[in-house]
Amino acid sequence: MRYGVLGTGMVGQALARRLRELGHEVAMGAREASNEKARAFAAETGGQAMDFAGAAAFGEVIIHATSGAHALEALNQAGAENLAGKVLIDISNALDFSQKPPVLSVVNTDSLGETIQRAFPQARVVKTLCTVNAKVMVDPGRLPGEHVVFLSGNDNGAKKDVRDLLTSFGWTAIIDLGGIEGARAQEMMMPMWLRLWGHLGTPDFNWMLTRRAD
Repeated sequence: MRYGVLGTGMVGQALARRLRELGHEVAMGAREASNEKARAFAAETGGQAMDFAGAAAFGEVIIHATSGAHALEALNQAGAENLAGKVLIDISNALDFSQKPPVLSVVNTDSLGETIQRAFPQARVVKTLCTVNAKVMVDPGRLPGEHVVFLSGNDNGAKKDVRDLLTSFGWTAIIDLGGIEGARAQEMMMPMWLRLWGHLGTPDFNWMLTRRAD
């Protein structure tokens, strides 16, 4: 499978490198193909370094891993024509870092996942992995127990593809929250996640769900 990973930060690097380990073709996209982090990824892994549009055109599946504040800018540079019909995995959170602690800039009646789906109606947007840190995203086994990851999206076929990808990473407890509006619930977990990080002193944690067996 060919993946276009948009974003060269910690999340984009972790996902792109894990995908290469699993044998996928990967292009890492940045504002410019000459981006040093993207070029280093390509040199180290045998992947490719491209600009956003090139990576989006290359990928059969697109992973959006830029910051929430720059999401629409990055995706517009990627090009609606390069996203149309493709699974677009959105991992970003709409965090406003001008305040301390950061707050969500889109919340309650909307989400960044929904915003992206509206802006690119021909893309098949699936929200997932935004409730854990980058290392846990690609290696859930680094934490004990059956901890959970969520996904949301309007296209059932796209969600199946994303579920298969998560399973290949090692996830076993995957909870489907329904349509893309379920992204609101996922994104609203971020303030709690940040508070727990401060309390625990480590980002290596996740949520576990227990329920009564009837």
